[in-house]
Amino acid sequence: MPVTFRNRGTAVAVLVSIAGLGLGGCDLDPTSLFAEKYKPEVVADVPADKLYSEGLAKLEDSDYENAVKKFEALDKQYAYSDWSRKALLMTAYSNYQGQKYDDAITASKRYLQRHPASKDAAYAQYLMAMSHYKQIPDVTRDQDRSEKALAGLQELVQKYPTSEYAADAKAKIQITRDQLAGKEMEVGRFYLERRNFPSAINRFRDVVAKYQTTRHAEEALMRITEAYMALGITAEAQNSAAVLGHNFPDSPWYKDAHALLQTGGLEPREEKSSFLSRVYSSVMGRTASAQ
Repeated sequence: MPVTFRNRGTAVAVLVSIAGLGLGGCDLDPTSLFAEKYKPEVVADVPADKLYSEGLAKLEDSDYENAVKKFEALDKQYAYSDWSRKALLMTAYSNYQGQKYDDAITASKRYLQRHPASKDAAYAQYLMAMSHYKQIPDVTRDQDRSEKALAGLQELVQKYPTSEYAADAKAKIQITRDQLAGKEMEVGRFYLERRNFPSAINRFRDVVAKYQTTRHAEEALMRITEAYMALGITAEAQNSAAVLGHNFPDSPWYKDAHALLQTGGLEPREEKSSFLSRVYSSVMGRTASAQ
C-alpha cells in the first residue's frame, strides 16, 4: 500500500540520511529523530466498485463537484484499468453536468487520447463538442467557441457517422454555422453603415462562400447588391440580385434587391461564370449528389 508522510520535512530528512550525509558526524538512527512525533500514514485503497457507486450516487444527488472527486480518485487508484477508463468518461460527464465545461473538455480529450478505439469514444467526442457549444456567445462577441464547437461536431460526424450522436451533431452544426454567419453579417453591416463598401462586400461574400445554406445568405446577397450599387458597379449589383432571385425567388430580400435595381433603371442579370453563381452551382451539385 502507498505510504505518505504528513510532513514534507520528514521525507527530506529520510532522503538525506539514506544518502549517507549524516548529522554532525554522528552515526544516528535517522528514524529515531521523528519516530515518536511523526508517523507514516497508510492510505488504504477503496474498492473500485465502491468508488464508482459513490460517484454515481453523487451524480444522482446533482452533487457534481463531489462526483468528480470520486471518479478522479477511481482513475488515480486504478490507473490503466477498465475502471480508470470508465472513471475518466464519468469525470467528463460530471463536469459537463455541473457546467464546468473547460474541465469537461480536458477530461474528454484525455479519454480520446487514451482510448481512441473505445466504444464510448463517440460519446467523449460529443461531450467535448457540446462543452464548446454550450459556451457559444452572442454574435456581438468573439466566436472562438463557435469555431471550436463546429470543428468538434464536424469531427464527430466524420469519425462516427453511425453513432447515436451523429444526428444531433448535424443539427447543431447548422445552428453553429448560422451563428458564425451572423457574426460576419454584423461586421458587414457595420462597414456598410460607415460606407466602407469594399470591406462590407468582402464580409458578405464570405457569408455566401462559407455559409450559403444558412438563413443569412439571402440578406448577404441583397447587401452585396446594395454595396455595389453604392459604388456604381452596376453589373455586379445586377449579378448578385439575379443569383438571389434564382436561388431564393420568394425571398423578401430579393424583392428589396429588385426594387433597388429598378431605381437605377436596371434589372437582375446573372453572369454564370461569376463567383456568386459558381458558389450556388456547387451547392446545387452537392445537393443533387447527396440525393
